[in-house]
Amino acid sequence: MTPDADRRWMAAALALARRGRGRTGSNPNVGCLLLQGSRVVGRGWTQDGGRPHAEAMALTEAGSRAQGAIAYVTLEPCAHESRRGPACADSLIAAGIARCVVAMADPDERTAGKGLARLKAAGVETVSGVLEAEARLELAGFVGRLATGRAELTLKLALSLDGRLAMADGRSQWITGEAARLYAHQLRAEADMVLVGGGTLRADRPRLDNRLPGSHAPQPLKAVLTSGPVPEGFLAFCDLQALEHFARQEGLNRILCEGGGGLASALLTMNRVDRLLLLRAPILIGEGIGLEGLHPATLAETHGVWRLEERRPLGADLLERYRLM
Repeated sequence: MTPDADRRWMAAALALARRGRGRTGSNPNVGCLLLQGSRVVGRGWTQDGGRPHAEAMALTEAGSRAQGAIAYVTLEPCAHESRRGPACADSLIAAGIARCVVAMADPDERTAGKGLARLKAAGVETVSGVLEAEARLELAGFVGRLATGRAELTLKLALSLDGRLAMADGRSQWITGEAARLYAHQLRAEADMVLVGGGTLRADRPRLDNRLPGSHAPQPLKAVLTSGPVPEGFLAFCDLQALEHFARQEGLNRILCEGGGGLASALLTMNRVDRLLLLRAPILIGEGIGLEGLHPATLAETHGVWRLEERRPLGADLLERYRLM
């Protein structure tokens, strides 16, 4: 295979990995393709709860056609055994693959280079670092949690053209249209936890669940930063430190914050936002609620540069997706 072909097939494996967003528990969402020549003989992505792994799923589909195949895997095949299944590096070796192309090494110290070394020792040709930057972005929460103990935190804000989050009376629903609201449900389906502030819970009584038509994704945990009582089914945390401790203990990789203004401002000021999603609605509110206590000049001086990753229409609204550089 040429380097360009390797990149094309790895991009396809990353597309498979995205199917597991928010569904794999503490495990990373990984994609795997098995090829015979230019024909795909096996596809896999990490299944709900983290098992089977992507490689196991692809090998099951391929069967005997895995002999002599090329494997494209978005994360180094694991080298540690589990009560839930054998090490993926060993399974690929046993299946007789000839070549393994990997996007990035596994940061988990139980594997961390051991999977690739095991494949090489068995005579499998190995290539690593193909679309590594893209794979690291896909697994940012998993990588960050292992490196720093912090899950990836995405802040979603729905804003009017004049920067308002809600009407003056506190009503925040229906700023954006149907397409943007469906997108919000997709984000919830990809998250391990959805977070709001106590004020949002009192004002709007949000359900914070995924209601995408036909979706079978596990529902995210629902969390509130508050010292007061919360409804059944919600988790209450008195401060961000308590929430972060819980997220580490539970192995959460992706947290989605949906506001309100005070919490959003605090997270931005504390430099605790990794991704920022702005949904801009084509309306003017005038008197209304904005980001509380957020001073743009100070924020720009102390919190780096945001890189625009995507800008596209969602119905009548505009989505802007940023990542902190």
